[in-house]
Amino acid sequence: MTALLDIENVSRLFQTGEETIAALAGINLQINSGEFVAIVGASGSGKSTLMNILGCLDQPTAGDYRVGGRSVAGLSADELAALRREHFGFIFQRYHLLGTLNSVDNVAMPAVYAGLDAASRRERARSLLERLGLGERFDHRPGQLSGGQQQRVSIARALMNGGRIILADEPTGALDSKSGETVLDILKELHRDGHTVIIVTHDMEVAAHADRIIEIRDGLVLSDRLCREPVGAAPFRFFANPGSVGALAGFQRRFSEAFPMALRSMAAHRVRTFLTMLGIIIGIAAVVAVVGLGEGTRQKVLAEISELGASTLSIYPGRGWDDERAASITTLVVSDAEALSAQNYIDSVTPLVSASARIRFGHTAMSANVDGVGQEYFRVNGLHIVRGTGFSADSVAERRQQAVIDDRAASALFPGGDSPIGKIIMINRLPVVIIGTVTHRSGMSGKTLQIYLPHTTVAGRLLGVATSLAGLIVRISDNVDTTVAESAIVGLMTRRHGTQDFFVFNSDQLRRIMEKTSRRMTLLISSVAVISLIVGGIGVMNIMLVSVTERTREIGLRMAVGARRIDIMLQFLIEAVTICIGGSFLGVGLALGAASVFGGQSSQFPMIISIDAILSACLVALLIGLAFGFLPARNASRLDPVDALSRE
Repeated sequence: MTALLDIENVSRLFQTGEETIAALAGINLQINSGEFVAIVGASGSGKSTLMNILGCLDQPTAGDYRVGGRSVAGLSADELAALRREHFGFIFQRYHLLGTLNSVDNVAMPAVYAGLDAASRRERARSLLERLGLGERFDHRPGQLSGGQQQRVSIARALMNGGRIILADEPTGALDSKSGETVLDILKELHRDGHTVIIVTHDMEVAAHADRIIEIRDGLVLSDRLCREPVGAAPFRFFANPGSVGALAGFQRRFSEAFPMALRSMAAHRVRTFLTMLGIIIGIAAVVAVVGLGEGTRQKVLAEISELGASTLSIYPGRGWDDERAASITTLVVSDAEALSAQNYIDSVTPLVSASARIRFGHTAMSANVDGVGQEYFRVNGLHIVRGTGFSADSVAERRQQAVIDDRAASALFPGGDSPIGKIIMINRLPVVIIGTVTHRSGMSGKTLQIYLPHTTVAGRLLGVATSLAGLIVRISDNVDTTVAESAIVGLMTRRHGTQDFFVFNSDQLRRIMEKTSRRMTLLISSVAVISLIVGGIGVMNIMLVSVTERTREIGLRMAVGARRIDIMLQFLIEAVTICIGGSFLGVGLALGAASVFGGQSSQFPMIISIDAILSACLVALLIGLAFGFLPARNASRLDPVDALSRE
């Protein structure tokens, strides 16, 4: 009959500095199904190393080890994990229970990696705990249990997946005599039920409970004696195998189990988790806020440009804004406006004459900017009369003393809220009647009040002399490209003047320039914000590396009960991603809060945060979590289980 466990000429060497230590030196050993074996020896004899090899936690340096006739040599880490998961149950001297889990969850852990559904897991875990006398301790965490109770939880965990082979490392070493006897009674009962039980101990009194005692010294089997005849291997009762599942279903199941574990781990270290998130929070808030600020600023600038006129071109004398001879050029006249208005690509035209004046009403006097305009001025610039009317063709032709004022001028001259319509104000020494009001244009600078009069009135009555125009403002017809219209206007005006003694200001060009500049500035500042986000991601990686170091024994335990490398990797990767996603939500909330408090539409720095910016930020946080969480997760998954379990 093939031995259940067969060790043939196995050696295990360890390198310590330049010295090579032989923990096992050519051991030959067979253990049959249903035996109760005690492996005894002093500290350093090699008994724990032998147990680790028997339990597939470690592999021999030389020789061959077979489980049920199957050699473990050359098996991958996941194949070894499957052997541990399906055939072995471990009982540790220090229990190795997870402090964040209650008794049921600690016991159910091996079944998580076996793929058993949550309801079946909990039912079986409760059944095992009741069998071991812990029916009233289901919801107790390890810190709320005595040493004997913790060891019984550990035994229940070893039986969770069937535990055909029970490996107990000093199972009574940390217990008082009474609790130790209870644990030994449980092990003997498991042996009678058909389990193969292997105890590693230095205590001969404990070993005396076994049917067979194997004594080891200096890595060699000193003696192997049978204390009593084996009772015979009872048929082993396998528990229901959950069966195989597809790759996607398996991933979903592992994810659904790993996610709550990640949350529990994060909750157990709240301050550290928040500090880790802080870099992500600041980075995401900065990115979202900067993008929102860029969009808000862009729209504000475009709105102000639009108030200068929708699809408008402004014609001024001179070669440009800095032409010192512009004031002496008098060729820009009203007939130019008439010629332009006759073109089919032009919607409307208005002449422009400007002056500064002192206005008075009653005892109120202040400075104002006076624009002499044509009857089409308000249409050209997209301004709507709020109260009253605008100028008519007769108002311009007859040089009527009429005025349209903006709402700021109305508030300044009539602070009591009286309607200004029909009121007479003095502009210098010229009395004019107010016939309408318009909204103040936010593009206007300073606090100067704005008054509009017919351009003929300004030239003939206010200035007292016929003068050339300060400019022409042209509104282009809808569906006409302003660049094409600009070329046509330049050609027409050049032919009329005989030379190009004027320049054209295209508001669409300004809008395009401002949009381009705004995008560049947003990109530049966003780059700085992204750098801070990357720094936050590096912080996540560093903390996760520290977390791997702190939780090495937990990782070793999970591997011992059958966790695959992907299970361990997924556990830590989910934690990193959860931290980043949680940080992104808080960062977005911070950005939205800043936008509502400081970035309203009336603010100098409006912020418009779009859903695209929020989704992009969350996507970036997810990618950062994956990118910077990969290395710690990979390191955790590649730990050697026996080294991890022995790490303090």
